[in-house]
Amino acid sequence: MELLHSHRVEVLSIAVALAAIGAGTAYYFYFIKKPKGCLDPENFKEFKLIKRTQLSHNVAKFIFALPTPTSVLGLPIGQHMSCKGKDSLGEDVVKPYTPTTLDSDVGYFELVIKMYPQGRMSHHFREMCEGDYLAVKGPKGRFKYQPGQVIAFGMLAGGTGITPMFQVTRAILENPSDNTRVHLIYANVTYEDILLKEELDNFAANFPNRFTVYYVLNQPPEGWNGGVGFISKEMIQTHCPPPATDIQILRCGPPPMNKAMAGHLEALGYTSQMQFKF
Repeated sequence: MELLHSHRVEVLSIAVALAAIGAGTAYYFYFIKKPKGCLDPENFKEFKLIKRTQLSHNVAKFIFALPTPTSVLGLPIGQHMSCKGKDSLGEDVVKPYTPTTLDSDVGYFELVIKMYPQGRMSHHFREMCEGDYLAVKGPKGRFKYQPGQVIAFGMLAGGTGITPMFQVTRAILENPSDNTRVHLIYANVTYEDILLKEELDNFAANFPNRFTVYYVLNQPPEGWNGGVGFISKEMIQTHCPPPATDIQILRCGPPPMNKAMAGHLEALGYTSQMQFKF
């Protein structure tokens, strides 16, 4: 009887040891040694479109499968990738895009695309059907984010320039140990042009002390209580953190907007070290 009890204790000890080893190995691979990403910075790789959802007359969400259900894209926070397609003349076109997903989303990545009537890459996305493949290369970009590198971000986004801002914001808010505050000013022409509004509003509701968003419309609907016209110096002063060495203002939008924002920021005393343009 004593021998049997001793054998059971030994078996149980071995099982506990193996479980501990397994847990330690999983922790090492998923938290210390991060899974290898699927992107290649030198060569285009193709990914299958598994779901397309039309969000408005000219905006759609595209979900692409990664090689396995546990694969990660491998795109650092705030960076983008090059997508290659065919324009209306059948010629190759390459354009940068930022996914709205993070590496915490395994097995797939997501792009929210606004398709312009004359856009060459817009034509490719407009023609894409589920089952088609998209050629992608990356990561690319100069922005590198580390939790706590600043105490607050001010973000100035126009149109589709919201996607890198969304990616950085989501990474910050989903990290419980990251206390960085985010103050976003997001400009569009009409209310219908606002991308990811539901997600942004959810961020504001769920993280009221860490995230604020102020919408600006050039052609607002009746009863609009947000900003009107273009982003002004006064809006930046009101809704963004003031100049300091431990803050940064990120901006992304059409070239005329970027030029105007650079002028506003310089006039308000933000140094070049306090700014970053995607």
